Amino acid sequence: MTSWAGRTAAEIAAAVREKRVTPREVVAEHLARIELLDARVGAFRTLRATAALAEADEVAARADLAELPLAGVPVAVKDNLAVRGESTRNGTAASPDTPADEDHVTVARLRAAGAVVVGLTNCPELCVFGTTEGVHGTARNPWDTTRTAGGSSGGSAAAVAAGMVPIALGNDGMGSLRIPAANCGLVGLKPGHGVVPAGIGHGDWFGMSENGPLATTVEDARLMFSVLAGTETGTESTTGAEAATGVVRAGDPVTRTVAVSVRSPLMGVTVSRPYADAARAAGELLAGAGHRVRRADPPYPVWLGTTSLAHWTAGTAVDAEGLDPRRLARRTRVHAALGRRFVGSVRGGVRREQLRERFEPFFAEHEVLLTPALARRGPAAAEWHRRGWLRNVLVNTNYSPLTPPWNLTGWPAMAVPFGTLASGMPGAVQLVGRPGSEAVLLELAGQLEELRPWTRTAPLGGSGEGL
Repeated sequence: MTSWAGRTAAEIAAAVREKRVTPREVVAEHLARIELLDARVGAFRTLRATAALAEADEVAARADLAELPLAGVPVAVKDNLAVRGESTRNGTAASPDTPADEDHVTVARLRAAGAVVVGLTNCPELCVFGTTEGVHGTARNPWDTTRTAGGSSGGSAAAVAAGMVPIALGNDGMGSLRIPAANCGLVGLKPGHGVVPAGIGHGDWFGMSENGPLATTVEDARLMFSVLAGTETGTESTTGAEAATGVVRAGDPVTRTVAVSVRSPLMGVTVSRPYADAARAAGELLAGAGHRVRRADPPYPVWLGTTSLAHWTAGTAVDAEGLDPRRLARRTRVHAALGRRFVGSVRGGVRREQLRERFEPFFAEHEVLLTPALARRGPAAAEWHRRGWLRNVLVNTNYSPLTPPWNLTGWPAMAVPFGTLASGMPGAVQLVGRPGSEAVLLELAGQLEELRPWTRTAPLGGSGEGL
């Protein structure tokens, strides 16, 4: 009997289109794996077992089954995006437990492409922090369940890394896709601004937050991204989507100019040797593949740290408006209170424009920037929501300083698995590009995958172990 849990989305969709397996069989097997493993991982806030099986049958009955890019593929959705018939809790007890009337546009696109939503995944309260825990549960890293999956898309990343689903939907406002992807050994793509519809919270953290895919392979990330961007299902394309999906395929080699930097963007924060070594080694592989690779640091300004903090807290302040503060964790209340002081200045976007202008000459000279994805491995899986605000901020800043600049600029960036740390955890690098360069990033990520393949799922046991 063929096992489908642990297979890629591309493999599953091809088998369903060719009627070698039914959507119900695929979804049922993944639901069984979730039931087996999620008590240890904490990926899901809610599971849609009955609804998902019914929706799988609907996919099987579709007249266009043979044309669906994600036919019968189980997908998990981060719990800050609306799924019809389910409440959207956003990681907090302060949100209403009211079922959504309509799908978020990205969820609608996934369903139109044939995907089946099996559940909503855990995230930290209001998706503020780079660890995932709170009143709805703690998302643990399937590679080491004593450590966090990351955040804020931690539940989505944990679900994919454990083989509970082949792909998951998350979003990224300061690294919330790339951080858990790096922790959990996944491909995580934050598209550039306007390529995929956002509609996250109240104002997308001033346009910094983007929806994107989490996957175990570059092929699956590319496939899901094209659906989200509206170029696979016949829906309207969003700004930049055409350029984003113009992928250069194997057989069409293009020499890229790549800058490798292991410098932390934030003063006083250092990058640990394992992550710095991974970035250097990835650069050497790309150089060996014929790319023009050299060491060069972006001109990070000294004010980057304060600007990041202002935008980070101000976004939370806007999202917290109208919520009962008594039902929010103390760290969230403090974060929002600080952010209220910055909302006005952040809305003007002056610092973000200055940052883009500062980086433009660097990216005119280099097509892609390659950096470590993290500064050090993720912290322990703990009740961080019960700990103080300053302690949370320091932990987050010290382990993930490399992601926020690219939310501020609105440019595409992605995390790519690379090597294994001495602890046995996955290593990871980050690729950053110019506006509209999602295809270039995916192309280079695919070359890294070919040159240094990674283990796709964590060896938690059960069907699909260690695939």
